[in-house]
Amino acid sequence: MLKKYRFGFDIGGLLLFLIIMIPNFIWFAVPAPNDILRNHSITETIDAVASVFQVIMIICLCILKNRNQSKIHITPLIIITLSSCILYFISWMFYYGGITNAFVILGLTIPPCMAFLFYSLDRKNVIAVVPTIVFTICHLIYGIVNYIV
Repeated sequence: MLKKYRFGFDIGGLLLFLIIMIPNFIWFAVPAPNDILRNHSITETIDAVASVFQVIMIICLCILKNRNQSKIHITPLIIITLSSCILYFISWMFYYGGITNAFVILGLTIPPCMAFLFYSLDRKNVIAVVPTIVFTICHLIYGIVNYIV
């Protein structure tokens, strides 16, 4: 399976990561009204695991390329990736509008993970799928336990 992969820079993976991080950079600089995301997390161990797998996920997306992947173009998986990003940005707009219900929290949690997952699938980067799934599970637990339950 590893023979299908080579080291190479995937600008699309880096761009996706940077696009997903834009609202986070804004949030670091400008607190939202009713900013519950700044509360202390009660899932510190899961958060640490999530951070490790997030880094592994981004590394896999950016430096591992499947030899059989085609040049990037509009595919259903790329459309889903872009739609996930849009849904994520809309969730941030609601969050900055002071809405912090379960739908908004899930909107801040699930769509970015789905964007990474569908991009990985489009790029035939199965190696990146594994850390993406682990990150998604941890990120979902963090969101649900800290802000919904």
